[in-house]
Amino acid sequence: MTYSLPPADEPDATCVFGERRDLLIGVAYRVLGSVTDAEDVVQEAWLRWVNARPSEVADPQAFLVRVTTRLAIDRLRRVKARRESYVGPWLPEPLITSRDVAEDAEMAETVSMAMLIVLDTLSPLERAVFVLREAFAMPYAEIAEVLGRSEPAVRQLARRARDHVRERSPRFDADQATRRQVTERFLEAITNGDLNALMEALAPGVTLVADGGGRVLAPRRPIHGADKVARFLLSISTEERVAKFLEAVTTELLPDLLCARIVRVNGEPSIVVPYEGIPVTTIVLDVADGVVQTINLVANPDKLSGISESETH
Repeated sequence: MTYSLPPADEPDATCVFGERRDLLIGVAYRVLGSVTDAEDVVQEAWLRWVNARPSEVADPQAFLVRVTTRLAIDRLRRVKARRESYVGPWLPEPLITSRDVAEDAEMAETVSMAMLIVLDTLSPLERAVFVLREAFAMPYAEIAEVLGRSEPAVRQLARRARDHVRERSPRFDADQATRRQVTERFLEAITNGDLNALMEALAPGVTLVADGGGRVLAPRRPIHGADKVARFLLSISTEERVAKFLEAVTTELLPDLLCARIVRVNGEPSIVVPYEGIPVTTIVLDVADGVVQTINLVANPDKLSGISESETH
């Protein structure tokens, strides 16, 4: 993303903002669960930053986090209403994450697909408090200043949010190495069309949730049970079915499927399936007890801007 130049008397504004951009994207993405919305919010924060005359701001980072968080809360309130008419299940937008995030257990957890799904059930204020406190370890007094609330009110919001997350969060105890091994087994079984091997990689009560957003063919309800999930996955891994699934008529889809890569998405080893060099499906697996418990499949093309093919090699 590029930014227009600030006024001539603010020569350091771009540099100061650029140094904090990753932090602001991290805050906005966790609050919104959307790469596109997060980038829009940070772009708006940039405009607020320039118009505020940066040289007169005593604490640039505090100012930028406050503006970004409030903009993200406002946007979340608007998009939640739109999601009520969303076609099929709604999943967060997948995001390529760095090795640093994947190797930091706490940071990886706060950006994981499973956590973002739970956070989406919080109120916008509860979600913002949880993100600032749990993901970025911000003191309650600073969060209160960011949100324009009293510290006791913020502590109450944080307690409600933590209790809610604790009650709803699934327990996935696999480490990165185990997740990688299970993901490799899962992908190999699908690529080879091996039903038995795929069944061995799935928990008996596994659930598949597919987000096509009405843009591509995808189940509009979750699929439950290892047998049903395995047969569905193998059916779409055939050349004819993949073509229908992606609404594309081609004989070159299967080779692309065979080139699916395992990359770090939302802090976890995940699968990216390309079509003509462009990511068209991302599969994020929740793993526990050495098997797949949940499959989150995102195929809505509007939600794949955070997956760059250049980053999946």
